[in-house]
Amino acid sequence: MSSKTSHCKIVDCTIRDGGLVNNWDFSVEFVQYLYQCLNEAGVDYMEIGYKNSPKLLKGADSAGPWRFLDDGFLRKVIPNKGRTKLSALVDIGRVDENDILPRSESLLDLIRVACYIQDVDKALELVQIFHDRGYETTINIMALSNVMENQLVEAFDLIRESVVDVVYIVDSYGSLKPNDIVYLVDKFRSHLPNKRLGVHTHNNMQLAFANTLTAAEKGVELLDASVYGMGRAAGNCTTELLVAHLQNTKYNVRPVLDMIEKYMIPLREKEEWGYLIPYMITGMLDEHPRSAMALRASADKDKCVDFYDKLTTPEVAHSK
Repeated sequence: MSSKTSHCKIVDCTIRDGGLVNNWDFSVEFVQYLYQCLNEAGVDYMEIGYKNSPKLLKGADSAGPWRFLDDGFLRKVIPNKGRTKLSALVDIGRVDENDILPRSESLLDLIRVACYIQDVDKALELVQIFHDRGYETTINIMALSNVMENQLVEAFDLIRESVVDVVYIVDSYGSLKPNDIVYLVDKFRSHLPNKRLGVHTHNNMQLAFANTLTAAEKGVELLDASVYGMGRAAGNCTTELLVAHLQNTKYNVRPVLDMIEKYMIPLREKEEWGYLIPYMITGMLDEHPRSAMALRASADKDKCVDFYDKLTTPEVAHSK
């Protein structure tokens, strides 16, 4: 196993993807302790939030500070940076490039740009700006399971010529299986021989870890995960499983278990994420989990047969 996955690096997304669960309402102590634990565990990157711009977002004032990541604030939160690099994600149309300092003046090392397939050109314009400011960059094409072949090939042509460092295979709906991952990695590799690859999985069908390992063994380098799986809806591949499983002497699972015991287990009492039947159903049907999230927030949260019937009866109109 070791030689097959020794190239891998873990990107912990607990604060960024997990923030979708609790509106980024993490205390500074929580985030500091997580950074300390990830650093001791040997995790390569911590995605400490979004670098979106409050003025471009609805409901910005109610979200926690990890939604916008002010550089001055970050310096107070992480006064002593360790080996674990810091990452932030931006969304097309939600970031003002003037809010992004040069890397030499920021604690961030990596800026990842998330987009849907029709916005790859816009994403690559942002990537170029961030690259020119000294950052490592990735492009994360979301909802790949719903992308047509011809759209993907057009996107590859643009990406191949761009400066982006890493291209992500994103299983937004948690609907992919290991053989789908094999197919996609081969396709990305053949069209983008000059790019490194990353993978971001969701656990709707209990396959996040298996899919991530499959990608790793196929040479994918950046592996997204979150502690105790905390992420939108069914959550992500778990950081603790990757740290325990990737045969790399720098990884140590004990500090991650410490984070789980101290902070994640109490948080899971208050907030819900992870494998649940409504999320399984949307994953199985290759749909966005928003309908399942709405169900879980309602009084009928456990009425999964009715939910299944609604989503699978052809003549019932339901908004995707």
